[in-house]
Amino acid sequence: MRAIRYGGFQATPEVVAVPDPVCTDDGVVVEVEASGLCRSDWHGWMGHDPDIALPHVPGHEFAGRIREVGSSVGVWHVGDRVTASFVGACGRCEACRRGQHQVCDDQQQVGFHCWGSFAELVAVPRGEQNLVRIPDEIPMDVAALLGCRFGTAYRAVVHRGRTRTGEWVVVHGCGGVGLSSVLIAAARGARVVAVDVSTAALERARRFGAVAVLNASQDDVPSAVHDLTGGGAQLSIDAYGSAATARTSISCLGKRGRHVQVGLLAEDGGTVRVPMAAVLSAELDILGSHGMPAHDYPEMIAEISSGGLDPRPLIERRVGLDDGARLLADAGGAGRPGVTIIDPRS
Repeated sequence: MRAIRYGGFQATPEVVAVPDPVCTDDGVVVEVEASGLCRSDWHGWMGHDPDIALPHVPGHEFAGRIREVGSSVGVWHVGDRVTASFVGACGRCEACRRGQHQVCDDQQQVGFHCWGSFAELVAVPRGEQNLVRIPDEIPMDVAALLGCRFGTAYRAVVHRGRTRTGEWVVVHGCGGVGLSSVLIAAARGARVVAVDVSTAALERARRFGAVAVLNASQDDVPSAVHDLTGGGAQLSIDAYGSAATARTSISCLGKRGRHVQVGLLAEDGGTVRVPMAAVLSAELDILGSHGMPAHDYPEMIAEISSGGLDPRPLIERRVGLDDGARLLADAGGAGRPGVTIIDPRS
């Protein structure tokens, strides 16, 4: 099969012929019809993920049809339309037994622990725990987003952030996760403030429902948020992932506000100096959010199927493997807003 592969961290990704993946007893092989190019893939290419072994085929946000089913998999069949939670939970550890697959003790993430979906075929281990059925009315490019960015944003906004109608919600970083968070929070009746350094990204956030936008390179974001909200936001989400954006997010909160960390923190080993005096005196909640377990997907999929949520405007461009290889190295910057979808068949 054809796949995007790199032989070294920060080395030029190339489209090459590689062996077809082997289906494990507990897994499936999926024929990839769409795969999102995510900033997490860029982090892997940069060498920020210690689980990646070289050479490597990236890609973790995908949708397609099952080509092959392992001998111990009973609920999935050839031809089923699926995506998968990127976490790759084991289903056996203590966290999984509690239903918390997103913090599994023995994760096996496609595109990080094993070869990924920037390819014509991808092997998905642990199919019983991690596959998600996609109804016919949801297009494959939209379904691909559910595996990581949109699903991650949904859990951050709805399950961890507990967003309610009328609340002020600040979203820091308007890439794929950030714009998804804006869209989801606005759909739930929140008053959303979007923060970014890109004018184009902020304009897009307005179209997705933000009532106000702030340019982090020009505005004093915490002061502006406190003035706008009359005392601080109820929820603030760092969808970018840096020490600076995490601190700014916390500083935007009013009393008893909730900070949700979604963006990966590659710098300084993920360490952030937290203003703990403010956390204590204002009783702030500092929350992490890591993907979404497959068993929580039906709620989100039902909202999309009914038209309550529409991720389609997030998709900015569709490319083949050759253009995807070229764009991988640029995925860490501001670039053009919106999501790039790679179709390995084109």
